[in-house]
Amino acid sequence: MNAFSEPDFAPYLAPKTRSRRGRAASAADALRQIPDGGRVVVPPLSGTPLGLCGALDDLRGGWSGLELACGALLEGIAPISHAGTPFRFSTYQTSGFLRGADAAGFVEHVPATYAQVPLLYAPGGPNPADAVLVQVAGPSPEGRYSLSTSVGGMLDAMRGAPLVIAQVNARAPYTFGASEVEADEFDFLVEMESELPQLRRSEPGPAELAIAEAVAALVPDEATLQFGLGAVPEAIMGMLSGRRDLGVHSGLISDGVMALAESGALTGAKQATATGFIATTEAGGSAAFYEWLDRNPLVRMAPAGYTHSLEVLAKQRNFAGINSAVQVALDGTVNAESVGGRQISGPGGQPDFAAGASLNGGISVVAMPATAAGGKISRIVRRLDPDAVATTPRYYADRVVTEHGVAELRLRGLTERARALAAVAHPDFRADLGS
Repeated sequence: MNAFSEPDFAPYLAPKTRSRRGRAASAADALRQIPDGGRVVVPPLSGTPLGLCGALDDLRGGWSGLELACGALLEGIAPISHAGTPFRFSTYQTSGFLRGADAAGFVEHVPATYAQVPLLYAPGGPNPADAVLVQVAGPSPEGRYSLSTSVGGMLDAMRGAPLVIAQVNARAPYTFGASEVEADEFDFLVEMESELPQLRRSEPGPAELAIAEAVAALVPDEATLQFGLGAVPEAIMGMLSGRRDLGVHSGLISDGVMALAESGALTGAKQATATGFIATTEAGGSAAFYEWLDRNPLVRMAPAGYTHSLEVLAKQRNFAGINSAVQVALDGTVNAESVGGRQISGPGGQPDFAAGASLNGGISVVAMPATAAGGKISRIVRRLDPDAVATTPRYYADRVVTEHGVAELRLRGLTERARALAAVAHPDFRADLGS
């Protein structure tokens, strides 16, 4: 068992203001308590309660309209098939599953970084939750339930919402930390088994492996790591097994973290906060990963108010935040969420971790192939597309890594930045970039 002190996440959570009944109910009886026209919040990624979402769709005739508020989805949920009749959607981080509903005008995008998610659905704000649907594991021998793979801003949303319904899923891994809650955090507990959405891994190609090798070379022993999604982060983790005493303080963990922990390189012994533990607010991966995660004493699920807090991030030593992008402009401005005017993702935690790295002397890496569309489009551009989103401002720019090298940008002048970025662009586009 881990001998380090248990981290205290309570200061980073909304206070518990009420006790709920926590009684067993059928899905239909519980869901019928949702008011017509209400905003229903569901967790993102692997935490999405697919069973409850399916039951909600089956009962759709009971409402003239409902808004489903979500983050990134790893799997399509049943209500998407009935967008507009009665369902509408709002999201702080969209995904491909919402593309059709978005094109039809049934999706509202809410610009918010992951650090802001705990406030997003608070009472009295612009997007208050009328109901929260979550997925839980348990109960434990002590009678507690676990929010399993997704804490994020969900516990904050639960504590402010008039109605909280939990899908008690026997397939959900039980996790420790802020995910462990008492039955009185829920109005209804619905036993309902369903598969967890899996985070599918794509195999890295030659460009991704070259990028991963360059990024891995930037990571020293005793570094504290944060990873985004994708083939490149997974490949990087596969190249760090020879390091000593690495730590993880991240918005998400997946199969790569499991492999790194099993290699012995990941101990958390030098991590400034949650020392000795893997600290994350979301977890998603393969079936084998969920089995590894279940009751794993090394993992502590934390609220987004902790993992993405500048106060906490500023304490990390040798911090390395590794994310990706759609475009990087020659001044260092990053677009990680849109293709032209089409929203394909959201800011996630990238701006939060970039800001944190700028305060603690760590590094913030944008790792991406130099081109898109089969080599026809440069990802390094003179300026972002006219309708593109500026995800991370230029004053947080640090390292940009492509298969052609590493551009160091932090605190450098605009002329020097432009030269450094042009040098790591694909050779076919360097002339257009002034190199």
